[in-house]
Amino acid sequence: MTTAAPPVLSAPAHGAPAAPARTVLAQFRSKDGEPTGPPLQLPTTTTAKELALVLNQLLANDEPLPYTFTVDDEEILTSIDHDVLTKQHKSTESTLIIEYTPQAVFRVRAVTRCGATMTGHSDAVLSVHFAPDSRTVASGSGDATVRVWDLDTATPKATLKAHTNWVLSVAWSPDGNTIASGGMDGLVCLWDARTAKGTSTKPLAVLKGHRDAVTCLAWEPMHTNAACSRLASGSRDGTVRIWDTRSRTTEFALAQHTKAITCVKWGGEGLIYTASRDCSIKTWSASDGKLVRTLAGHGHWVNTMALSSETLLRTGPYDHASAGKKWSNATEAAEVARERYRTGHKGAERLVSGSDDFTLFLWTPSASKQATTRMTGHQALVNHVTFSPSGARIASASFDKSIKVWDGFTGKFLFGLRGHVGAVYQCVFSADERLLMSASKDSTCKVWDMRTKKLKGDLPGHADEVYAVDWAPDGERACSGSKDRSLKLWRQ
Repeated sequence: MTTAAPPVLSAPAHGAPAAPARTVLAQFRSKDGEPTGPPLQLPTTTTAKELALVLNQLLANDEPLPYTFTVDDEEILTSIDHDVLTKQHKSTESTLIIEYTPQAVFRVRAVTRCGATMTGHSDAVLSVHFAPDSRTVASGSGDATVRVWDLDTATPKATLKAHTNWVLSVAWSPDGNTIASGGMDGLVCLWDARTAKGTSTKPLAVLKGHRDAVTCLAWEPMHTNAACSRLASGSRDGTVRIWDTRSRTTEFALAQHTKAITCVKWGGEGLIYTASRDCSIKTWSASDGKLVRTLAGHGHWVNTMALSSETLLRTGPYDHASAGKKWSNATEAAEVARERYRTGHKGAERLVSGSDDFTLFLWTPSASKQATTRMTGHQALVNHVTFSPSGARIASASFDKSIKVWDGFTGKFLFGLRGHVGAVYQCVFSADERLLMSASKDSTCKVWDMRTKKLKGDLPGHADEVYAVDWAPDGERACSGSKDRSLKLWRQ
């Protein structure tokens, strides 16, 4: 049955009779493939704003929400006539499938200037990570220290010393109370972020057990562990250790990889994901450490992974508007984290991996050991991948000097971003996913507009390669870390 859409256009002016408006039969469909409402006869002049009005009526939303609309992965920016019938040479005789994706109801403005240069490290900055509440940033360096920075004064609150070699990874617990650091010395150090001050702060614990460098860290999500008391660490010794941070002991070791661990992720559905130079990804039960399945397909080292739920897992109870909020107790915060996860993540958890074989794979690990799709196009190794906060898009950073953007559900290539003149090391989406920031060997960061698919702005200033970049969960600031030993805080 075909239904006429609610009126979205004004009546023609008086005078000569207007030519009959062309119409097209259209069916709205969500990203997970479910049709929404009946097919509608829409004027071909219908704009994106008018599509949003119609969809909000179909969904009976109490408050109008913003959406993006695509036909065959091409976004409708002006009208159906211009962006679909003319550009894509579609016919009005066939039914148009219009896919819609919810947008963030808030908007992040692009960072455009360096608000502060934060110096103090005596060697390259290798890792940068904002706290879940966006108020603080931690950095790990080749000088064997972790620094915790006060973003209001752009000075170090604390310099944390316990490692004896490069600090390769830093990770905040989802409640924001603890910082974990992993180093070339094989140690995992835990620090109290609430009391860390000056240069004499002692670690809460030094966790020993790895026989080689600790390359990656991942905390158990807060919605499954209110105390934020479990941590995974991956090492070049080929093992991943699951630590109880209260008893400071290893609960179990995941030891079925045959080469160095490159990446570990702790998912929201009770699984831990590990990637290795043995070309495989393995999924494990977080409750008992048993191997669930092995994901094979890459032909070389697996360098990087990302989860569709990662933003929710990283930020726990904090959203873009709750920076600085204090919870009365851990139970209350965990309940908020559970509700955020329940409402924010739909469907099965997806994982994307990037490799030295120049490819990416998209997986649904809870459902199958077979990849959803293999994603090709890069001309050099893929160093970093990331999902947008809603999971709708994937961005990949490559040594071929480009970034590529893919559909987060199907893995279909959407568009490429070129402008860097050196390898791209990392990239990160803004909280509203309308922007993407990249860090490169060419000593610059760049901000890209996901709507226009073009460069939004250059962020020069570093004197050497930029190894790490992060965008605060509240969208207000971004931070980059460089081989020049400095961090830069980028503001709007």
